[in-house]
Order: sequence, then structure tokens, then C-alpha cells
Amino acid sequence: MSGQRISAELDTPSVLFVCVKNGGKSQMAAALMRKAVGDAVVVHSAGTRPGETVNSLSADVMAEVGVDISRETPKPIDPDLLAHVDVVVTLGREAVVQPPAGVRLVNWDTVEPSERGIDGIERMRLVRDDIAARIEILAAELMWSK
Repeated sequence: MSGQRISAELDTPSVLFVCVKNGGKSQMAAALMRKAVGDAVVVHSAGTRPGETVNSLSADVMAEVGVDISRETPKPIDPDLLAHVDVVVTLGREAVVQPPAGVRLVNWDTVEPSERGIDGIERMRLVRDDIAARIEILAAELMWSK
């Protein structure tokens, strides 16, 4: 990549979504961004401590909106990728990332319905919907910046 941003090479904005396990929130965010903008944004996801599989409830609620993440696999953060994306979005309070200078860092302190006693599939739907609303805003920003 020779020190250039991915978007500079492709003339396309790029974003990396990060959560701890890369099995739920960041996978949902990446899939929702791809659904919203197609190839207009280069989309990646990763975890600070990746798990083994995608959360089954995450996959179920994404299937409800016509998106299949069941075949995705959690991945660690690639330092080279981190250095070359335009925006890094951390999801939740536990995922901590220090991107290099010049890479925009955004934290989405996503809703946590379990704090209100909401669990299971309903919890995951609320998390998905919160992320989807944030995706709409970020997608518009990234598309406008092209």
C-alpha cells in the first residue's frame, strides 16, 4: 500500500468497524454499511480479541433484514489495514484502538439493552437498529466526502 490511504488508491472512502470479538456488533455494522452503500465504501471489520464464530443471534437478526453474516469469520486487526483506512469505528466501550495519525477514530457507545433487562433476540434487534441508524449517518458523511 506504500503509505497511501486505501481511499486514495481506489478513490473510495474506507472504514474499519471494530468490536472486541468481531462476532457481533462490528460484523453487523460492516454488513449494514455494505447493504447501505454497496461498493461506494470499502468496508472492513475486525476484533481486538477475536472470538471463534459470529454470534448466532447477530446472524439471526441480520437475516431478518435480508443480510447474511453467518459465513463471516472473526478476524484480528491488521496493523497495515488500520494504517490505511480513512475511518475506524469502535463499537461499545470495551474495544480500544489507537489508529495512527491521520486516521479518523469514532466511538459508537452503542445501546446495551441488557442494562434494562432486555436479553436474547430482542436485545440483538435493538443493538442492530441502533447500529443501523448510525450507519445511515456515517454512510452519508462518507459518500459526501467522495
